[in-house]
Amino acid sequence: MKLTCCSLFLLWVTGLYAQSPVAVSGQPLPAWQPGYLDLHHINTGRGNAAFYILPDGTTVLFDAGELDPSEARTTSKRNTALVPDGSRQPYEWIANYIRQVKPETGIDYAVISHFHDDHFGSWYPGMPMRGKLGLSGITGVAELIPIRTLLTRDPSYPVDPGRTLNALPADNHYRKTWENYQAFLEDRRAKGLTSEYLKAGSRSQIRLLHHPADYRNCYVQNVKSNGWIWTGHDTSVQQHFPPIDTANRKTWPDENSLSNVLLIRYGNFSYYSGGDCPGNVFLGDAPWRDVETPVARAVGAVDVATMDHHGNRDAVNEFQVRTLRPRVWIEQVWTADHPGHEVLIRATSPLLYEGPRDLFATNFMEANQLVIGPLVERSYRSLQGHILVRVLPGGTTYYVITLDDSRPDLRVKSVFGPYTAKGR
Repeated sequence: MKLTCCSLFLLWVTGLYAQSPVAVSGQPLPAWQPGYLDLHHINTGRGNAAFYILPDGTTVLFDAGELDPSEARTTSKRNTALVPDGSRQPYEWIANYIRQVKPETGIDYAVISHFHDDHFGSWYPGMPMRGKLGLSGITGVAELIPIRTLLTRDPSYPVDPGRTLNALPADNHYRKTWENYQAFLEDRRAKGLTSEYLKAGSRSQIRLLHHPADYRNCYVQNVKSNGWIWTGHDTSVQQHFPPIDTANRKTWPDENSLSNVLLIRYGNFSYYSGGDCPGNVFLGDAPWRDVETPVARAVGAVDVATMDHHGNRDAVNEFQVRTLRPRVWIEQVWTADHPGHEVLIRATSPLLYEGPRDLFATNFMEANQLVIGPLVERSYRSLQGHILVRVLPGGTTYYVITLDDSRPDLRVKSVFGPYTAKGR
């Protein structure tokens, strides 16, 4: 067959897009390739979900949130809308996304940062069921995509949940959510699920499973779980919280303070994600509620950081901003509370660290834009959409790619970069 100049040009362009790690607006997302570290921040409008593909193809799901749709606030103007639409449940949209970026069956590791519904799901009346098991958040995702290993904080600290939840009415929302989660664990363990508690300080609990020898410069560092916080040296940890009085709730750390924290390194590149860790101590708070400071001290400077607690007012403290100094901030948003105005001031302040920084949000609500004003326009590169950080082979260069969350297929909205990883 004779090829014209025009057809040769089209073949060249097609090959160029096929080989490129990024694409122009409106094009499909180029597929993950061996050697890429892909960090997907999935937007459903109902809570946090992130999906990581490590350079050898090992996969990690970090949270699968799903707020209770029967609660008035969830569908109010104060909260973000379900995206891309209401034809599926949030857990189904998370699974749909994962299947597109990593079609092979199975999630190697799933990590629940802490036990709040916007991070692991919620029981609610009328929810989808499989037999007696309610499907929401992590329980729903696992129904559609097998999870091999589940990692959580140890829920027996500060006290066993049964002690407090059994005192609640049988139809209490929190009790039903926890009982459904326990039923999920029992069901999945019988089908081969391994469940473990995250070990702070470990660099081997989440490990590359497929071709680790090819990517010795990539690892996942467990930084924090419950009150145990990595010191920044070898595998050593310290207990941050003082001894508790099981009879006095005021001595118990709250659920956000107990969040799991991960650090991912690949060559010169580093990425931080810390669940809902708080760092600002308000009137009446115990000083040890600031867990961001010891965590940041251990982690040091990073290239990309997710905002703790969605950028809420009790998080992203001055010490963390000054110490992490990310080139890119990612904010996972589901309400007009995110971010607090003062949080945005800290994150963008040149007095805390010099140099440019780009901010990206999954859902920045108009109400908050109107309240905060021009600082939003000056700071954020994108206010809506899935957010992918794609680190190229070797870990020296990365891009931020925003994806259209108004449609079920993954189409590129904008590409930012290349950025150069700062190293240690």
